[in-house]
Amino acid sequence: MTMENDTQSPTLQAGSEFLSAYSERLFSSGSTCIRLEKNVGRIARAWGMDVDISILPHHLHITVHDAGRTDAVTTVTTIQPRAVSFATITCLSSLSWDIADGHVDFGEALSRFNALPDTVGEIGPWQELLLVSVANASFCRLFGGDMIAMVIVFLATMAGYALKQTMLERGCDIRVTFIACSFISAVLASADSLFSLGTTPEIAVGTSVLYLVPGIPFLNSLSDMIDGHYICAFGRLMHALVLTACLSVGLLAGMIAMNINMF
Repeated sequence: MTMENDTQSPTLQAGSEFLSAYSERLFSSGSTCIRLEKNVGRIARAWGMDVDISILPHHLHITVHDAGRTDAVTTVTTIQPRAVSFATITCLSSLSWDIADGHVDFGEALSRFNALPDTVGEIGPWQELLLVSVANASFCRLFGGDMIAMVIVFLATMAGYALKQTMLERGCDIRVTFIACSFISAVLASADSLFSLGTTPEIAVGTSVLYLVPGIPFLNSLSDMIDGHYICAFGRLMHALVLTACLSVGLLAGMIAMNINMF
C-alpha cells in the first residue's frame, strides 16, 4: 500500500484506504476477527470516524463514516496469502494503540505502515529450520519415541521443512506442498522400521509430519466461531481440514511406497 501522506488528519477516502490495507495485512498475518475489529475500531475512533467491517474468507469490506454518519466511503480488499507472523500482528496492534493514544498522527501512521517489511522480527530461514526440527523431535520424545527415533524424526523434519520453504518461496500451491513434504518426511522416517534401528519405529513415522499440522487455522476458526464470525470460522476450518487431509495423503503415500504396515 502506498498513499501520499500530505495530510495530518485523514479524509474519509484516505482513512478508508488505510484501514482497508491495515485490515488486510493484519488478517492475512493470522489475526482473529475479533482482534481485527478491535484494532480497526480503535484507530477509527481516534480519527473521529465510525467503521463497519464485513470479513469474508477472501475479501474485506470496510465502510468508513464521518462522525455524523452523513457521508461514507467503502473499500473492498482482496486478502493476500501470507505466512502467519505474530511479530507482524504485534507491530500492527502497537501501531493501533499509538494512534489511539495520540502518539502518532495520520502521516506518521501511514509512514510506519508503508515501512513495515514483509517479515517483522522473524528469525532467518536456517534458524527456523533448525528450531522446527528440534521441536518435532521433541514431540517424538513426548509421544514415547526413543533416542534413535528422535534423531530420525529430526532429519526427516529438516528435509521436509526445507522442501516446504523452497516450494512456498517459488509460489507452489500450499496443498501440493503439504503432500510433497509429508511424503518426504514419511519416507525418511520409515528408515527406523526398515533397518530395525530402534524400538519405536511407529512413533518415528507418526510424528515425522506433525510440523505440518495447521494448528493456528484450527485455533483461529474456533475463536471466530465463538465470536460469531461463522463464515470466516467455516472458511478457516475448511482450509485447516484440507491441509490436514493433504498431509495425511502424503504420509499414507510414503508408508505405501516404503511398504510400512502400521494398521
